Amino acid sequence: MSNTAAAKKSKDLSGHDYIEIIGAREHNLKNISVSFPRNKLVVLTGISGSGKSSLAFDTIYAEGQRRYMESFSAYARSFIGNLERPDVDKINGLSPVISIEQKTTSRNPRSTVGTVTEIYDFMRLLFARAGEAFSYINGDKMVRQSEEQILDAIIHNYTGKKLVVLAPVIKGRKGHYRELFVQIRKQGYSKVRVDGEVMDITAKMQVDRFKIHDIEIVIDRIVPTAADRYRIGQSVNTALKEGKGVIMVQEENGKVNHFSKFLMDPKTGLSYDEPAPNNFSFNSPYGACPTCTGLGQIEEITEESVIPDKKLSISRGGILPLGEYRDIWIFKKIEAILKRYKLTLTTPIKDIPKEALKVLLYGDDEPVAVASVKYPGTEWNTKFEGIVNFLQKQKDEGSDAIKKWVDDFTITKVCPECHGARLKKESLHFKIDQKNIAQLADLNIDALKKWFDGLESRLNEKQKVIAAEVLKEIRKRIGFLLDVGLDYLHLNRPLRTLSGGEAQRIRLATQIGTQLVGVLYILDEPSIGLHARDNSKLIKALKDLRDLGNSVIVVEHDKEMMLEADYIIDVGPGAGRHGGHIVAEGDPKTFLKIDSTTAKYLSGKIGINYSKQRRKGSGEKLSLMGATGNNLKNVDLEITLGTFTCITGVSGSGKSTLIHETLFPILNQHFFNSRQEPLPYKKIEGLKLIDKVIEVDQSPIGRTPRSNPATYTGVFTDIRDLFAQMPEAKIRGYKTGRFSFNVKGGRCETCEGAGLRLIEMEFLPDVYVPCETCKGKRYNRETLEVRFKGKSISDVLDMTVEEAVQFFENQPRILRKIQTLGEVGLGYISLGQHATTLSGGEAQRVKLATELSKRDTGKTLYILDEPTTGLHFQDISHLLDVLQKLVDKGNTVLVIEHNMDVIKSSDYIIDLGPEGGQGGGRIVAKGTPEQVANNPASFTGKFLRPELE
Repeated sequence: MSNTAAAKKSKDLSGHDYIEIIGAREHNLKNISVSFPRNKLVVLTGISGSGKSSLAFDTIYAEGQRRYMESFSAYARSFIGNLERPDVDKINGLSPVISIEQKTTSRNPRSTVGTVTEIYDFMRLLFARAGEAFSYINGDKMVRQSEEQILDAIIHNYTGKKLVVLAPVIKGRKGHYRELFVQIRKQGYSKVRVDGEVMDITAKMQVDRFKIHDIEIVIDRIVPTAADRYRIGQSVNTALKEGKGVIMVQEENGKVNHFSKFLMDPKTGLSYDEPAPNNFSFNSPYGACPTCTGLGQIEEITEESVIPDKKLSISRGGILPLGEYRDIWIFKKIEAILKRYKLTLTTPIKDIPKEALKVLLYGDDEPVAVASVKYPGTEWNTKFEGIVNFLQKQKDEGSDAIKKWVDDFTITKVCPECHGARLKKESLHFKIDQKNIAQLADLNIDALKKWFDGLESRLNEKQKVIAAEVLKEIRKRIGFLLDVGLDYLHLNRPLRTLSGGEAQRIRLATQIGTQLVGVLYILDEPSIGLHARDNSKLIKALKDLRDLGNSVIVVEHDKEMMLEADYIIDVGPGAGRHGGHIVAEGDPKTFLKIDSTTAKYLSGKIGINYSKQRRKGSGEKLSLMGATGNNLKNVDLEITLGTFTCITGVSGSGKSTLIHETLFPILNQHFFNSRQEPLPYKKIEGLKLIDKVIEVDQSPIGRTPRSNPATYTGVFTDIRDLFAQMPEAKIRGYKTGRFSFNVKGGRCETCEGAGLRLIEMEFLPDVYVPCETCKGKRYNRETLEVRFKGKSISDVLDMTVEEAVQFFENQPRILRKIQTLGEVGLGYISLGQHATTLSGGEAQRVKLATELSKRDTGKTLYILDEPTTGLHFQDISHLLDVLQKLVDKGNTVLVIEHNMDVIKSSDYIIDLGPEGGQGGGRIVAKGTPEQVANNPASFTGKFLRPELE
């Protein structure tokens, strides 16, 4: 049956041709009713805050999830609690719903691209069943033999030679083994070989318990001949039983040979356990490197991190965790230790001998005498544990605040044992076609596909049979990742380092892999972080999902996606209270004829204006030379100061490596003494030309509902001060702290000021429900009785930014911070909106507003990462106005961006590429937008040309 036929059939089975929503009033939706066709690709668009997400996620998805819960038994539901029904009259034709959002990426360093897509799980199975083992001592191939093969080898190789058959029982372990010798004797054996020497077992026999020993039982002494096969066979059988599958044969000259039913190197006697899939998992104790527990890196407190400047003396604060000299116990101990070496606390650290420094940092067993203050004339003699050891102990056992303090002296480095491969050395010596599993996990998806192509021709017959099914599954999943444009990622890439769009596209690839039919998928801007060149791949993937017989709803602002959709719904016309209506809907042809803002932008009737006059800048440059981190190929970056510069390039070309992981950490170390190490580079020039750097990225502004735009921007402190000045507050003796929802006193104690309670779902994502005591207001009744202009502090938190601007118009300190939130297009969010409900783009704009509300110096470098995420054409126009104003004041704005409207409005473009992953990492074009558009080597230029025309 064709895909189309399958789609028709699933449509008929449901009995509905349309999904109908009647009377939706969730958040700012104005009692809207809308219907759209099933099994089609439907795009929901509209300006930020118009109510798209309220319709897609808070109405359609919430109702779908609630109906799924209703299907559970009453017993199961009693553990979950009831989900609130969204504020909607009726939804018809709803299928089971799966949402793929931006916010659901894992922060766990053990979650990688490989584990999430299950490719790594199948590779573990492949290596466990078809991998060939090699010795990590000499690199020889390991062999496993049956009992018959061992017997044949002994008779064939040692005919007529005197041999001792041994069964190893202890290998390289300490202990006196008195009980073991008694047990061996009881079994009827009279001799053992201890550390290479054969001896009789005597009464009360034991060995040195503090030394490492090898002990074997002497099973038999034989001279092999073919005639004695039966007798030798019995000895071999007994030896294998006692030695748990391993047997040793000693010749007259003392040379020992090893045989095993398991994997073993015959020369050295090294043996491996039978491989299982968990031997190749870095999340299992059976496979993880014991030094870094499978993380590939370790955190260490080093001499350099504790003593950054050796020119200082200890009394001047040379040892960072101790600070400058104070009259406290630890300084007296250090003074006493230095006295041994005829030194004082004022000696510069560079002049302290290594031996003394080692004692200060790592301690020793010699007691240190310190005079007692309490009992004059007496001395306390105690050992000194060392500063590094003390910090390590606090890191392991201290409170959260102490651990955070110790983190300042901790540096992360590649694990010295596994060199970042995450696995035990045994696991790394199982190979297929000369490669181990860690080497494959380090290849990007494109290179991995090439390696798996034609792998069968490089396998032996047995491996081919075992690997056939597994290879099919691996290839299928690699294909899905390539389909959504993620060819530049590698399997070892931690999930937390991906952008919101990349993480969504990975989940999208996984969903296509499940081959479900009749499902409603809801996606939230999957095109984030995707270059215009790869957009067609994403659209094709979504159409494939639709053609399987699924309905796909995408909340999206991308022009190409809208024009390729089957149906478009435009929510608006404004944001917040001014939105919540359906302003236009229809298939793309019909939609373009409608008189809505989005339709006008799509049809080109209105566009984003930009100046053809490109700024030349101040003439001064910030230059970074020889950047070679990740996939960068010795890149030299020059940023003209006083300009609006765009860093562009296809996904995975090295933009984030160059800016976030090389340039920003260098500047951050220079201005703010940050501990984050930049990736390798040769030198940087021009640091004196700027006086601070501000990075605005898409990480959440907080991970709990306690964080909100008011607390993040700092305006809430000013609002609380204002409420504490009210006459009612003064009469009652309320201070500023009374109006905080994070401390006891004024907050509601049921939800501890969160306004929500977390319901932990056993097998689904956790759900937040409004607190039943304060009904989400966060405060107790007494606190809410203090009012300013008739509003309580809870009412202020519920105000949108727009309303707050009017409400606080006579409070300049508060007004300035709130106004900047409005300027970056966030007029529709409420001041107290929970951080967990903000999208990546909104969180980024809250950060941007926070930085903009501070006084700029005219010499600031702003670094922004895709600030257009979640922005409609109209909002992009507002954002560009704000950024251009910053540059007009003399500041430099550096933006990583794929959006053509921003790129064409910039003064200067630096385009990385040409491809992603190893095919990228070079600057392929630079210059004004016009120059880059005419550069044939640049993919960005190709898509920029029509925009400029």
